[in-house]
Parts: sequence; structure tokens; C-alpha cells
Amino acid sequence: MKLKRLISLLLVAVMLLGTLSMTACSADGTYTVGVIQLVTHPALDAATEGFVQALKDKLGEENVTIDIQNAANSTDTCATIANSFVTKNVDLIMANATPALQAAYNATTKIPILGTSVTEYGVALGIKDFSGTVGSNVSGTSDLADLEKQAQMILDLVPTATKVGMLYCSSEANSDYQVKKVTEYLTAKGVTCTNYAFSDSNDVGTVAEKAAKESDAIYIPTDNTAASCAETIYGKTGKTPVIAGESGICSGCGIATLSISYYDLGYKTGEMAASILKGDAKIEEMAIAYAPQETKKYNPAICADLGIDTAALEELGYTPLD
Repeated sequence: MKLKRLISLLLVAVMLLGTLSMTACSADGTYTVGVIQLVTHPALDAATEGFVQALKDKLGEENVTIDIQNAANSTDTCATIANSFVTKNVDLIMANATPALQAAYNATTKIPILGTSVTEYGVALGIKDFSGTVGSNVSGTSDLADLEKQAQMILDLVPTATKVGMLYCSSEANSDYQVKKVTEYLTAKGVTCTNYAFSDSNDVGTVAEKAAKESDAIYIPTDNTAASCAETIYGKTGKTPVIAGESGICSGCGIATLSISYYDLGYKTGEMAASILKGDAKIEEMAIAYAPQETKKYNPAICADLGIDTAALEELGYTPLD
């Protein structure tokens, strides 16, 4: 009987520790947060900046230590950083971009993980029939703008297009998801869509050049590798117009985008983190949150290069990129 009671007490202790880890409630009101950012580019940088500011605003700058690590676009480095945060037993991990989220998800089931700049959590984490809540130690924010609206933008801005090239990185699951949805919409409108997938930054230029030669317009989803190579893409696409899934890519190679504020998205993630850290919310009950609004933006410089009438774009509700 004593042995059974001891085992029972140990099980209760383990469950209690797990609960404490999931809520990440600090006894002294100070916290350590690890940030894994996949790569340096404007959208992800803005999301991290917003996240950090929200934590400082909600917890007090003196009460939170934020360890920001950049993986330089390496999934292996994402895993290394995630495992180091687990070893350090940080109170929460923020994973900025899908590969960072996947690395953190594989590294721990105890430490709360919040993703941001992640398009579709069901796709990213391999969850079938995703309902909007992960239900474990993971939640976060999505950067997904309305894909049907993005697809319609292509038809509105390049009305003569009959062939649209889908340019994206083959290793990014969320890019594949977006491309499929946009292709479904355009195909139903009678447009022929062709995938032009590159494996990494080494072949992006070659693939972009091929896409430009064979397409009337190009669509690029919220793809991290494409974002880090946007200027290279623009150098290869010539006069073929590019519609981008987010403003960072658009600023480098696109004529227009349906834009969200990544700073606001990161700030929302930071607010979620503060609630978890203070014990005011349970991450397993948190639904994925989305950007509060979408804005149609155009790139004045590239539109000028391609001879696109920006006054006409403004009549359609587009505003210049900041």
C-alpha cells in the first residue's frame, strides 16, 4: 500500500509540474522568453519588434528577459535554438515563422509555444481537420490574408493574364497550401496556373526567370525564402508583374499585395504571451488569432518601372507601400 501511495504521489507531482510549465506562472513575477526568428527580413523583424514591445508594455521591461536568436534561414539551426531554450527552461518560446514553430513543437511538450508569421497551423503541425485551436502547449497568430481576395487581385491588376506562375519554396508547407488555394480560385476563372518551386536561395533566380518567361503574371505567397530573395527575384522577372502575399516581398519585387501589419501581429502575440505568463490564460484553450485588418498596397517604384497607372490603382482602393 505504501508503494502504491508513493507512486500516486509521484504521478500527482509530475502532473502538477506539467501544469505549472504550461501556464508558465512565475513565483517572483519575472520571466525569461526565448525567441526563434527564422531569418532576417522586414515582415519577421516587425513581428519580433511588436512581440517584444507588447511584453514590455504588459509585464514591465524590468520583469522580462527576452533572448532573441536568428536561425539565418536554417531549419537545423531552428532546432538547435529550440533545444537550447528547453535546456535553459525558459518560461515561454515565441517561434517566428513556420520552421521555427515546427522546431519548437518538436523540442518540448511542456514549455508554452506561441507562433507568429505562420500561415496555417494545421498544415504546419500536421493536424488533420484543424479547428482553430491546437489544444496542447501551442497557440499563436496567423499571417494569412484572404487568399480568394489575393487571387482576385491578379485578375483585377492583370486582366489579360491567361497564364499565372506560382513561385514559391518547395520546403515551405504553408506556401504550398496558399498556392493550392489560389490555384483553385484562378482555375475556376479559366486561368492556367503552373507551379515554379525552388528548393532554396541557390536556385531561386533560375526558377524565377523561367516563371517570368512562361507566365503573364506571377504570384508569390507569404514565403520566407522568397522574402529573403525578393530583390534577386525582381532582377529575373523583368516586365512580368508579381503579386505578393505580403508587403515585405512586394517591396522587393511586387507590384501589389493584400497587406497586414506584421508589427500588429507580433504585438497581438506578445499580448497572448503576457496573459499566459501571468497565469491569466491557458494556452491549450487559446484559438489562433489573426491580423485585425487587411490593406491593399502597391509598390510605386516597381509600378513605375512596369508602366502601371498608379492613379488607377488608387481608384481601386490601393495605397502606396510605406
